[in-house]
Amino acid sequence: MPTHSTPQQRLSVLVLAPPEDDHAKLLAALNTIGEVHTIANVDEALAALSLHQYDIVISPSTQLVPLAQATGQQYAELLLEKIGQGVCMVTREGELAWLNAKLRSYPATVIERVRQVCQELCQEFAAEKPRPDEQRGRRRTIAIGHDYYFDITATPLLDASNELELVAALIWDVTATRGLQEKLNAIDSAGRELVRLDSEATAEMDVEERLQLLEDKIIRYSRELMHFDHFAVRVLDRHTNRLETILASGLPEKAKSLDMNASADGHGISGYVAARGRSYICPDVTKDPRYLPGLDHARSSLTVPLRLHDQVVGILNVESETANAFSEDDRQTAEIFGNYIAIALHILKLLAVERRTTTGQIAADVTAELAAPLNDIVSEATALIEQCRAREDICVRLRAIIHNVDRAKRAMQTMTDTRGIKGLVPEQYERDPLLDGKRILIADDEDIIRETLADVLTKAGALTVMARDGDEAIAMIHAQHFDLVLSDIKMPYKNGYEVFATAKQTNIHCPVILITGFGYDPNHSIVRASKEGLAGVLFKPFKVEQLVEEVRHALTTTVI
Repeated sequence: MPTHSTPQQRLSVLVLAPPEDDHAKLLAALNTIGEVHTIANVDEALAALSLHQYDIVISPSTQLVPLAQATGQQYAELLLEKIGQGVCMVTREGELAWLNAKLRSYPATVIERVRQVCQELCQEFAAEKPRPDEQRGRRRTIAIGHDYYFDITATPLLDASNELELVAALIWDVTATRGLQEKLNAIDSAGRELVRLDSEATAEMDVEERLQLLEDKIIRYSRELMHFDHFAVRVLDRHTNRLETILASGLPEKAKSLDMNASADGHGISGYVAARGRSYICPDVTKDPRYLPGLDHARSSLTVPLRLHDQVVGILNVESETANAFSEDDRQTAEIFGNYIAIALHILKLLAVERRTTTGQIAADVTAELAAPLNDIVSEATALIEQCRAREDICVRLRAIIHNVDRAKRAMQTMTDTRGIKGLVPEQYERDPLLDGKRILIADDEDIIRETLADVLTKAGALTVMARDGDEAIAMIHAQHFDLVLSDIKMPYKNGYEVFATAKQTNIHCPVILITGFGYDPNHSIVRASKEGLAGVLFKPFKVEQLVEEVRHALTTTVI
């Protein structure tokens, strides 16, 4: 085959050559290597650079500095024009001197509100008469209806006489972040209501009335707080592997009666999620072979598993008539809300059992059964805090969720007191006044050890939180306050000494007890920690009395 050679690409050259200068030889030489454009002055050079891209720019030494300065200013303006956030300049009279493309893309009502805020800030700066060496920005957060939320940071610009001339403002669109915060607020509110059984409103209710109340809450908060208008909650029957629809809102009867099993194939998206235990966003149901007809005119769906501890007990399926209606934020918040629904459903199940029992055991069962799923909510909220450290507003809401889990635990403990559920006498546990209300972190990678410790200390009145490995324990210590930490020495990711050190760095007065089996301590955690204020050591296997005695001793010993 014949070969084809590609001619060498010619360069594009810009030459700043004033008419009075003779550069004939230079121009002739440049014409041999490329296409030469001759410009007479700096202004024309800047205009040419804004319209075309050149490989080489040649300038007399006397014009080089002015050209570089002007080019830098031009590119700075181009950068502000292309930046992903709004930028504007407003005079002290309130006139918009300049605004970039991003700000111009918003409706006129948004631009006008931004102008008004900048004018107010400009007037504040003018009244304070800032000096050049102490110019400080000022921040405002504004809401424009329910559609837009902005953070505005304004900085005063002074003229040569040190008089205020303009304010330059950077406008951050935080609408999406505000939406996530509102969703977290909704989860917090809904979660508190779904697991609250100790209010005066329910104290005098019989079991049937409580069952109906919980069912109504799940439907109401799903619609009003999570904005789910078309959804179904399906519970997994472990004996038959079937998904049974127990709650539905905004769906036709045919969707409620779909025959589905927990299977990755042939049983729709709900069956797939129940079998795999992973959430599923379907952006367009018309293009997804897994989708089974549900909502009339449905275009997209979101399905999340309902979990109790590590076990999938059902699914929450939400559908929309709009394509691409669900985002990753929706998935994340729906998963947390789904955990609360799972707990509420378990309460329904336990209260249904109460109708057939006379042993008075139901309140204790609720406390024991819900300890693990409540701990999972704390774990997920803690993980989100680690991811969102830069957003203090979101972290505040997540800490509120953790606080409300504590409230739910206290409510469950209250149910084991003398009154309990109306008409029944629950089993009584003797609380230890020293442990009552204390927040204790239990870190151990063995489920049986972790859960046994939590059960004993919870019955004594403590509020326990469990971590399955060293990383999770350290994240929880950073996110929450604890009165005591119990940590195994050998755990994945981080060992007991690292957990001890983190606890002490966070709160020097927090006592730490390390747990080991058969004297296992390859990293000399006990020796190192003992020199730094270790409160005690538990050697496996240990008796309940030893555990309680060691915990009481740690809580009563002054840590220096």
